[in-house]
Amino acid sequence: MDIRPFRAYRFNPSVVGNSGDCIAPPYDVIDAAQQQALHERHPYNIVRADFGLKTARDRDGNNVYTRAAEYLNNAIQDGALVQDAQNALYVYIQNFDIAEKQYERTGVIALGKLKPYGGGVQPHEKTLEGPKADRLNLTRATACQLGQIFMLYDDLTHVDRTLIADAMTQSPVVDTADTEGVRHRLYVLDSPPLIETFARMIANKQTIIADGHHRYETALNYWAETKNEQASWQMMTFVNMRNEGLVIQPTHRLLVNMPDFNVAALLDELPDEFEITEFSFSNPAQKQQAIAGMFTLMRAAGKNHKNSFGLYAGTGDFYAITLKHTQTMARLCPTLSDAALKLDVNVLHKLILEKHLGICDAKLASQSHLVYIKDIGNAIDKSIALVENGRSQGIFFVNPTRIEQVQAAASAGEKMPQKSTFFYPKIFSGLTVRKMDIPPIQPQFIPSNLSDEERPK
Repeated sequence: MDIRPFRAYRFNPSVVGNSGDCIAPPYDVIDAAQQQALHERHPYNIVRADFGLKTARDRDGNNVYTRAAEYLNNAIQDGALVQDAQNALYVYIQNFDIAEKQYERTGVIALGKLKPYGGGVQPHEKTLEGPKADRLNLTRATACQLGQIFMLYDDLTHVDRTLIADAMTQSPVVDTADTEGVRHRLYVLDSPPLIETFARMIANKQTIIADGHHRYETALNYWAETKNEQASWQMMTFVNMRNEGLVIQPTHRLLVNMPDFNVAALLDELPDEFEITEFSFSNPAQKQQAIAGMFTLMRAAGKNHKNSFGLYAGTGDFYAITLKHTQTMARLCPTLSDAALKLDVNVLHKLILEKHLGICDAKLASQSHLVYIKDIGNAIDKSIALVENGRSQGIFFVNPTRIEQVQAAASAGEKMPQKSTFFYPKIFSGLTVRKMDIPPIQPQFIPSNLSDEERPK
């Protein structure tokens, strides 16, 4: 991967106050309530560009994309966003807790040279056309990069530690905590020798996209469309796969819009392929014990390299469902690599969701029957409540994908199903902004009332 330093635009505390009030999670994890809250948090919050509010009056010439461009132009003119005086790399540190354990994840923000997949960059997840059309329209209108693509590389020598230690001798230019309690710190690294050291180390490394597949493919499309060399470089945060703070959380599958779903019928069909363990309850205390028992069995099976899932359908029972024989997947999916056959999400999607429930790839792409639940905070309790109040027909719980599985699948040139990994915490947008000197392109206006199937592909 070829990288280079750049002169980022950053929020100016003398104008905006706490610059931490102006950054935001990436657009794809922001729900409607958080979107509104971020808009209200600060008039210069980056969400106004990255994930602006739609209105019923949106039309060509006045829509989320044109308003994003207007916001960025005003922020620069007002001095809220100011470009650094010299080229630099940026050290990004996130401190967070999971289950009362403390973690620190460190990364280096740089411009990475875009390449087609296989040329030193490997994806690990499938993408959808709708989000890519949206991101391309945003880039056309703004000629800006608002957040970084999360990239993984493998370095036994930990060259990044030298850069990070040097950067941390200075004060951070951003030091803030988000609503989930994650601390975000940003440091400027403008030492040419250290920049060259990092560039030399990563030059021959294979990289894997941890998060940002839609943005990466959008960047490739924008480069092809503009044929401008500036567009061939993209802001990226590079994290060593050996970083102790690199954590993958599971993303559970909530069943929706399936009025004919019958959990008893499904459980009758599964025993030829799966071992089913039932955890019954009849009061709140027993319910918590049942949940704990299900997850304990799932995690133990996962540690023994078995494919295991949890299931709850509001019937007074939780179930742990464990694949009996790995050969079952090989017979059903003979073209998949050994690495792909062993992935929990592939087993769930192929052997249960598709084979028994009819949720095929086309339905997954239309997002008609699954809602993805990222396992943070009280997400599990909330998802169980959705089942119990009838808004969902059931939920499948999964174990987190391991980093070595991501690496193996990417190396085999295969993509996992959507939302196979949830690298926590997310890389925030607005810490650094890159504005390219490329004339804006009129975005294709997409009316907000179109269904996913009607949106441009």
